[in-house]
Amino acid sequence: MKRNVQLLSLMVLVIALGGCNERTDRQEGSVILSVTDFTGLPSRVSATQGPFNIGGITVASIPKAPGSTGSNFQVVELRSYEVRYTRRDTGTRVPPPTVQSVFGTISAGSSQVFNNLGFLFSDQVLNQPLRDLRDFGIDRETGSAVVVLDVSIRFFGRTLSGDDVATEPARFTIEVTQ
Repeated sequence: MKRNVQLLSLMVLVIALGGCNERTDRQEGSVILSVTDFTGLPSRVSATQGPFNIGGITVASIPKAPGSTGSNFQVVELRSYEVRYTRRDTGTRVPPPTVQSVFGTISAGSSQVFNNLGFLFSDQVLNQPLRDLRDFGIDRETGSAVVVLDVSIRFFGRTLSGDDVATEPARFTIEVTQ
């Protein structure tokens, strides 16, 4: 009985540790692409205004091998970023996701800052639930004058050696009003 409990405990620990390692280091390539910093994050925006930008977002390329200085083949060419939305409040309708082009290169062990990066565009504002806020002053699904969204941003690139790399989603929360 004691041995079964120990074996079961060990299996639970292995499963738990395995589930915690959902990092991009499991992807191909010798670098990890990571969003390391946000500045100028808005906490509240109006559906009748825009555009909606992040003041600054820093994307870093981190060599997987500790102490590695990197090579030219580890340079990441950034290609795009994706923005997805989920509701934090009781509503179920969400703005459509968007994918935007982005340009730049990041050497292994360095980073790049993108200033005034858009995260909420007319395609999102012209669709539900933000359209309700703009047109009626409330989300007609919930009856609320505020839609609370979790915003998730993910960057995609490719190393010069041909390996696709991507960041894990970086998240923040906004309140959208009329």
